[in-house]
Amino acid sequence: MLVGVISDTHGLMRPQALAALRGSHIIIHAGDVGAPDVLKALAAIAPVFAVRGNIDTLAWAERLPATESVQVAAHKCYVLHDVAQLAIDPVRAGFAAVIFGHSHRPLIETRNGILYLNPGSAGPRRFNLPVCLARIVVSDRGLEPNLVQLTVS
Repeated sequence: MLVGVISDTHGLMRPQALAALRGSHIIIHAGDVGAPDVLKALAAIAPVFAVRGNIDTLAWAERLPATESVQVAAHKCYVLHDVAQLAIDPVRAGFAAVIFGHSHRPLIETRNGILYLNPGSAGPRRFNLPVCLARIVVSDRGLEPNLVQLTVS
């Protein structure tokens, strides 16, 4: 199973991001979507689970939850926009991963056996940070994340 993970699109749905997400069984958007057209474009590839980010303040975004629990095969993933607002203990809650965005800084880290994944920003370039997203291969071995840097001009 392949999970596409994207964040901080800020209303910009890059063709390179769509190409990198093709083949995903589900797509997780970790907030700062920016426009409903982004979710429509992603939904044309696979079912989308999205949370509301701090820029998602217009009426269309009211339907997006602040957090989401996404079942990925035998693994539960907790999704929120800003990891600084994590208000649960993911170990006690039985989550395998915490997926977040906000900082635009890609990160793959394991803490107390929990995967912490920030796919970075696939939207407008910010500072000298890469434009990227992530993919998670789900197998019998568990969750195997990797970052995908997008080639943009």
